[in-house]
Amino acid sequence: MRRRCWRCCDRPIKWGCPVADDFVDPYDGNVLTSGLGGILSIPEILAAHTHRPFCPPSMGDVPLHVRLHFLMSIRDLHMPPLEERRLSQTVSLLVRQGYHHRNPDAAATWGLVSGQAHRQGILLPTACAGCVGGISGVGKTEACLRSLACLPQVVRHERFPRLLGGLTQVTWQSVEVPPSGKAVHLARALMEAWETTTGERRFGDWLDKDTIRDGVRALDEWRQVATGRFLGLLHLDEIQNLFKLQNLRQRRTRKRASELPELSIVEDQALRWILQLTNTAHIPLLVSGTPDGIGALSKRLSTLQRLNSFGYHEFNPIAFIPEQNPPGGSWMSVLGQYQYVKNPLTMDDEVVRLIIDLTGGVQRLIIALWFAAHRVAFERDSDDLRKEDFTTAATTWLAPLIPAVAALRSRDPEKMARYHDLVPHDAAFWTSFWGRAAAP
Repeated sequence: MRRRCWRCCDRPIKWGCPVADDFVDPYDGNVLTSGLGGILSIPEILAAHTHRPFCPPSMGDVPLHVRLHFLMSIRDLHMPPLEERRLSQTVSLLVRQGYHHRNPDAAATWGLVSGQAHRQGILLPTACAGCVGGISGVGKTEACLRSLACLPQVVRHERFPRLLGGLTQVTWQSVEVPPSGKAVHLARALMEAWETTTGERRFGDWLDKDTIRDGVRALDEWRQVATGRFLGLLHLDEIQNLFKLQNLRQRRTRKRASELPELSIVEDQALRWILQLTNTAHIPLLVSGTPDGIGALSKRLSTLQRLNSFGYHEFNPIAFIPEQNPPGGSWMSVLGQYQYVKNPLTMDDEVVRLIIDLTGGVQRLIIALWFAAHRVAFERDSDDLRKEDFTTAATTWLAPLIPAVAALRSRDPEKMARYHDLVPHDAAFWTSFWGRAAAP
């Protein structure tokens, strides 16, 4: 097997190369993996996923109205947890293993592309899949997108096996399942995302219509194009949108109050098509969503093992464990370095515990509370941040979310059932919140 350098070039490694002489590419010779770049090490994953916005070293001479704009940059702070690093490795495995079994040099691959594989009796391994779960606000979607972003989304091949004129390969596509959960809306979302990614007007006949009438036919059309362009991975976010809560009457007639409200499928067309995507198109799949959606998916799919074939990644709120929150090492301690006051607050265990108690440890809420506490502090002349500012901010700026946080902290199934995703992705609330946060 020829060894290729994935560190500095794509040419065969010369003897004694100090950069990559110790590495062997397990996918060497497959044109579909040639443009993906190197397989990242753990330190490289951390570097790729971490983002720490600029913070002025001193706030003494910075006016409050300018500090407010520095404060907004904290939304971009990202420190990947351990599960995110694992997810990044899973995404790399999904894409590369999917391409390993669809090598264009193999005749079976072209039988798959043409849709003749089953008729020709060609057996291909079942496509691989992964699953990501967690309540709203813990960072699972961002973790998925950052993991995908470690790979180029589009790779142009000027020369490609059995094709004249080359090929534009789409490595990954991420789409949010529409709130309706219907096949027609999922098809439109997939088609629009594809055209945005490739810059090509491929689905104009479908998208020019006000309404797509045949959702399954539209989904099959998208799948045919995705298969021909060797899509490496499809990420479906907000998978819980395929399901809906029981109506109020059904929930009231539950046998036991402790029973969680049952989710029912919106329509089976979209769900069946997703299964066919892995069964016939052999396109690797990554799904992500809230626990209720993942649970409903597992109950209705006899192929749960297939969805977890490459691992289930659960993202949880931050827990307060003193020995796991060393100064300068944890997400909370890094956040504590972004204080936009002249006299910063010491981020000791007492303060960290308070913040986690007020937010349930949900990262999205912690960031929002950090904003709001600064806004409270900015109303004083002392130019400092105090512990009580967080309590005041929680009871004013974040007051609508207090019941959900209380349910989360209680761990009581009955209380948590009232908030099926616990911290709602309420666009109206968050638009209003960040609008007020940005106001002078």
